[in-house]
Amino acid sequence: MIGKLKGLIDSYGEDFVILDVNGVGYVVQCSSRTLQKLPQAGEAASLAIETQVREDAIRLFGFTSDAERDWFRLLQSVQGVGAKVALAILGIMSPAELATAIGTQDKAAVSRAPGVGPKLAARIVAEMKDKAPALAAVDPVVARLAGEDDAKAAPKPVQDAISALVNLGYGRPQAAAAVAASVKALGESAETSALIRRGLKELAN
Repeated sequence: MIGKLKGLIDSYGEDFVILDVNGVGYVVQCSSRTLQKLPQAGEAASLAIETQVREDAIRLFGFTSDAERDWFRLLQSVQGVGAKVALAILGIMSPAELATAIGTQDKAAVSRAPGVGPKLAARIVAEMKDKAPALAAVDPVVARLAGEDDAKAAPKPVQDAISALVNLGYGRPQAAAAVAASVKALGESAETSALIRRGLKELAN
């Protein structure tokens, strides 16, 4: 499986980019937000890759961060959400914005994505809350920790706790949400070990 590609931008399509890696052109499907962030043709780029193997095709999906890829995977665990819908949602919302929408049960925000009606939006925010239960009790500011850029700006104990939970096998959205809830419960001065212990309890609920 391909997990990451680094090369030169060859050309763009409507919903994909061709990335030249040592002379081999990989067709990588991306959300509109990701495509907008990538440089011009001929310049270097690096993408986190999700590989999907089907009977008739192998498809590559590219993301500018691991957090975005984790949300892409998590979204598809919801019934009725395939790769196309997941990309559409990530095309209008950053990981941090999506985390906030889930945490606040904001169906309207999710339903702005093409192909997402009110019923599907309601199912997404409900099921995603169940898959990352700690999000439910987190206010919008703290929920933003589930976005990679915001997590990097967090205090080091918070970053370390998120990394520890990810290393234990939890997805970044769930890990970040659990640590965010832990910060809210224990205070911003809590040490890494305390945040990890509390985060594990949040994930076990």
